[in-house]
Amino acid sequence: MFKNWNWDAVGIGASLACAIHCALLPLFFSSLPLLGINILHNFKFEFGMIVLSFGIGAYSLYHGYKKHHHSFKPFILFSIGIAIMFSRMLFRTAELYLLFPAAFLIIAAHINNHLRCRVHNHAHADDCDH
Repeated sequence: MFKNWNWDAVGIGASLACAIHCALLPLFFSSLPLLGINILHNFKFEFGMIVLSFGIGAYSLYHGYKKHHHSFKPFILFSIGIAIMFSRMLFRTAELYLLFPAAFLIIAAHINNHLRCRVHNHAHADDCDH
């Protein structure tokens, strides 16, 4: 069942959900600490979201690389984006400056992977199984 999913679309959706969480949640839930609820800057939640995005993205990009395009460009964009996303957790003062480039690079990697997978005359190598 999960093999038929468009994993690039799932990865883009997860990246967008993370970006929306990080950008808009402070506006809407700034009063939650008054109620004793700490959802903002929750290290475990943010780390879990990044790990989830990494898992989905890595699977999606590996599938595209292995079965279609054999290009490292999506991996490079994705790796830089994930690295910036993790560094955003360390450098809280530059959080907003790092968030948008990280999300942009991750989404760009998925779009690049998706477009390369959709090319008609895609590359075939000895390890292709289709």
